[in-house]
Order: sequence, then structure tokens, then C-alpha cells
Amino acid sequence: MKLPYKNIYDVLKLNRYITIVVTVIALLSSVFSGIIVFNMYNKAMGSAFAVNTDGSVIPLKLVSQKENLQVEALSHLDLFHKYFYGIDDSNYESNLEKALWLGNSTVDNVYRQKKADGVYNRILQYSLVQKVLSVESQLDLNTEPYRFKTVTTFEINRGSVVDRYELVSTGGLITVDRNYPKNTHGLLITDFFESSLKKIKDIE
Repeated sequence: MKLPYKNIYDVLKLNRYITIVVTVIALLSSVFSGIIVFNMYNKAMGSAFAVNTDGSVIPLKLVSQKENLQVEALSHLDLFHKYFYGIDDSNYESNLEKALWLGNSTVDNVYRQKKADGVYNRILQYSLVQKVLSVESQLDLNTEPYRFKTVTTFEINRGSVVDRYELVSTGGLITVDRNYPKNTHGLLITDFFESSLKKIKDIE
């Protein structure tokens, strides 16, 4: 007599095949999803977004930290030396305040020494204009603090006479938290020292 249902072994075998197929499909789906998520993560890590003034999102491509470091360090040193030495009777307080945010106590010590020597009083008394002409820095980015040597050329306008000077300063750079807008590069000057100052020539 024929049974109205299939052999129990055939049913179990079919169920096993179905289970294997479903498991394989689920595994392949998980792997595929993982690959997609990984690729999306890598793209996200390689990009940043900024909000424009009109509310739109602007994608910004990020480069490696090492490549950025040299650019930011040179910009930091350029900004500091222009603030610290590019002063006149109208801007010296604001410029020096900005410069002091870019360095540690060693910068403050140099500032205090100049103040004690009457440098800033003479600028006020005689309405001198101290203008930075160029800032050229050399960097060693192998180890932190990153050592630097900067040659700053500036001139002092005394009215009828313009004196030009070349200042060599040295020190180190360490990374700190970025502070907008006071320290946008996230670097701090340490061990700051004015190693030499020489007069270049007078401009009549």
C-alpha cells in the first residue's frame, strides 16, 4: 500500500539542502554587506565635510597627516613671526596678543624682555613702523618637538631713515588641540630663542 506522504528520509534530506542553501546565501550576503560597509568607511575616512554659509555641505578631501604637517608648521611659523615682529603703534598690542597664543612661556619670556628693554615704548614714542618683509623657515619633522630655524627679514621705518634687519630664531613645535581662531594649526612654539640679529643696510 502506498503511503500518502513522502519517505521521512527524503523530507529530512530536502530540509538539509534547504538549510545549507539558506546558510550559504546568508553568509554571502554578510560578506557582501561587510565589503560595502568597509568601502564606505574608507571613503568617509578620506573625506570631510564643511557647511557653507548658505547651509550647503562641501566635501573636503583629506591628505595624510604627514603631508599636512609641513604645510601647517610653515604657515604657523610664518604667522607667528609676522605677528610678533610686524608691529607699529596702532597694532602692536593686538598682534602681540595673537602671537602669544602661538607659543608657550618661552615666547612670553622674550616678549617680557623686549618690554623691559623699552622696545615697545620706543615704537609708541617715535611712531615707528616695524614691517616684516620675509619669513623663511627650515623644519625637522622626524621627531616631536619638531625643530625649526627661521630667518625673518624686517625693516624699521624711522621716517627719514629705514633700517633693515635679519633675525635668526630657533625653537621647537609641539602639537596641541586646535583653538579657533586663536591657534588654528594646533601647534605650539617651544624653546623659542632669538639666536642672532644683524643690520643689513640703511635705505635712504
